[in-house]
Amino acid sequence: MLCRYLKKQTALPAFLCLLTVMFLAGCSQESLIFFPEVLPKEYRFAFPTPFQEVRLSADGIELHALHFRTPSPRGVVLYFHGNAGSLRTWGEIAPAFTRRGFDLLLPDYRGFGKSQGRLDGEGALLADALRMYDHLRKEYPEQAIVLYGRSIGAGPATWVASQRKPRKLILESPYTSLVNLGAYHYPFLPRLLIRTFLRYPLPTDQWIRSVSCPVYLFHGTADDIIPFRMGERLNALSTGKHRLIAVPGGGHNDLESSSLYQRELDQILKEE
Repeated sequence: MLCRYLKKQTALPAFLCLLTVMFLAGCSQESLIFFPEVLPKEYRFAFPTPFQEVRLSADGIELHALHFRTPSPRGVVLYFHGNAGSLRTWGEIAPAFTRRGFDLLLPDYRGFGKSQGRLDGEGALLADALRMYDHLRKEYPEQAIVLYGRSIGAGPATWVASQRKPRKLILESPYTSLVNLGAYHYPFLPRLLIRTFLRYPLPTDQWIRSVSCPVYLFHGTADDIIPFRMGERLNALSTGKHRLIAVPGGGHNDLESSSLYQRELDQILKEE
């Protein structure tokens, strides 16, 4: 409707109409990318695995995370979750790591769950991810830290791995960049416009080249949100030890139900 109105009233060329649409989308892109569940400060979590609530200060706000613990841990996993929900449900993944002998730090992004503030660009997302990692370094040796990024979390996890020296990096359903992902889902939009207005480019394909630790990638071959070829591309760009685990017929949200995924995650976390 907007494009037809503008073209009728001012005879704007088609590319200017597209530019207008992209600008408007750029102004509200957080609501197009992130789907947070907000929790009241007094909300009480209930999980069978022992945990502590963690609060970190950042730019005058408070970030929130859950720290799940297991006796005599073999290490700790820092897990960056997907683009929706909150720790109310993401906390259910904890047993997948604690039963394998690993502690787990699971943060919520700004505006998710009990984390305060709001996301307003890639910079804050990455800075917060690094804060969580450096918080763990106060308790664990760096070679005990495993980074795990799922879906949207693959970008922050890879960036942190490029800045620090964790034990290993695990990516589940990762993307090469949100620019490429936007072009995949909206092929009618010029890539240059997407790149110009997107405040979350998250170029995982650039950052992964600087990751020195082992990299493991899980990707479903039938993923209709983030195409399998993006996982293949990231695997090809990895410069150190790396391996892509293709889950035949796997989608975007069901890899944990695969016996292949479970066997491979066992093996990956056992490797020194």
